[in-house]
Amino acid sequence: MMAIDLVQNFIADTPNFDSYQSDFKTQSAVERQLAIIGEALNKLRQLESDLSIKNDKQIIGLRNRLIHGYDSLDNSILWVIIRRHLPELKKEIQNLSN
Repeated sequence: MMAIDLVQNFIADTPNFDSYQSDFKTQSAVERQLAIIGEALNKLRQLESDLSIKNDKQIIGLRNRLIHGYDSLDNSILWVIIRRHLPELKKEIQNLSN
């Protein structure tokens, strides 16, 4: 959950995709935290095979792309993930811990 909070903090002052696209430091920080989220989810799935997280395979796949295919990343896709899908993941994780 901390990694999700960090991503949200990193982009708090980033009003739109163009700002994100031109801010390499924020991109780097966001990508690192997304990789951490994917790795944590992968380890959690190994411990709890019946874990119910929507899009868990895609999240883990994104982690693999961030780590191994960094030269083929599309910032517009990452922007959609952090703006649209990350808040949903945060809610799912909060529901698991309740």
